[in-house]
Amino acid sequence: MRILIIEDEQKIARALKKLLENETYAVDVAFDGDEGYAMATTEPYDAAIIDRMLPGEYDGVAIIKEMRQQKINTPVLLLTALGSVKDKTEGLDAGADDYMVKPFALEELLARVRALLRRPSEQQPSVLKIDGLALDTITFDVTREGKAIHLTQKEFALLEYMLRNQGRPLNKEVIISHVWDYDADILPNTVEVYIKYLRTKIDTPFKKPLIHTVRGFGYKLEA
Repeated sequence: MRILIIEDEQKIARALKKLLENETYAVDVAFDGDEGYAMATTEPYDAAIIDRMLPGEYDGVAIIKEMRQQKINTPVLLLTALGSVKDKTEGLDAGADDYMVKPFALEELLARVRALLRRPSEQQPSVLKIDGLALDTITFDVTREGKAIHLTQKEFALLEYMLRNQGRPLNKEVIISHVWDYDADILPNTVEVYIKYLRTKIDTPFKKPLIHTVRGFGYKLEA
């Protein structure tokens, strides 16, 4: 899953980026409101963490308002040093899905992000399943027919995205935009390589393949 952080305090932004990347998320960071607005309204994200007070034309509330006006429904967690009821109400009324006051516990932020990622359009459980394959988004355990499967962080992120979109054909560009961050060095065959890695681990040892090639389009996960 791909997450956008818009935070002008670079120490906090880098700490959040490292924390989320350790949880297998792809993460992009903007350090001011104008860059953050451009990224939030032009790139596909599964969730955004946005600071309320930002340098530039757009502060956090303005970015969220613009996103909602443009029908961009990315779940947003708003961060702020302002903790009054009025400030919280303003952020939520602008379209934020959740609100945290600084300073905050990193474990709580992770829990809030996981909750936001389960919230969009289709409510999804923390354990994603298909035909004997199970992926736990909290413990990072992956099993098929009860056998443990060991994945790298990027393999896990790719499989999680495909499980969240099972049955839907996914082209390479869409996969890259959700599984790799904006600055990642992606080669033309990167997706093919990781699909091959996954097939080796979750398909080859078992009788029934789950990853299918959709000719001329991409791939889909389907029982």
